[in-house]
Amino acid sequence: MSLPSVLSDRLRLPAVASPMFIVSGPDLVIAQSTSGIVGSFPSLNARPQPVLREWLTRITEALAKHDANNPETPSAPYAVNLIVHKSNDRLDEDLATIVEFEVPIVITSLGARADVNEAIHSYGGIVLHDVINNTFAKKAV
Repeated sequence: MSLPSVLSDRLRLPAVASPMFIVSGPDLVIAQSTSGIVGSFPSLNARPQPVLREWLTRITEALAKHDANNPETPSAPYAVNLIVHKSNDRLDEDLATIVEFEVPIVITSLGARADVNEAIHSYGGIVLHDVINNTFAKKAV
């Protein structure tokens, strides 16, 4: 299997930073991505929901500026962790914002939903699925 184009020639290390609840935010994601690993944060860290748009704007602009100033070492893509469990009452709004910004990588957790995968694939994004054990890994496959 070949590496998805969003990751080709953009990683200095083949690593995805963990989207840490409460801890991960724009500053950390920008530092991670400009250092050459996939930076990430949980969408639910951006509170209230409209803050997600602010964070994505900030990250997008910072990475574009870095890439313009450092064409020889462009930033790695970033990821947003999206809780797809039915208890997430922000799912639809967060997904719409993610699609609007064409977030390169989305890490889904606590479930799998074909409609979420299709929305992310519609603009060329990739979906990684966070699993906690072999049962859920087999289910994800």
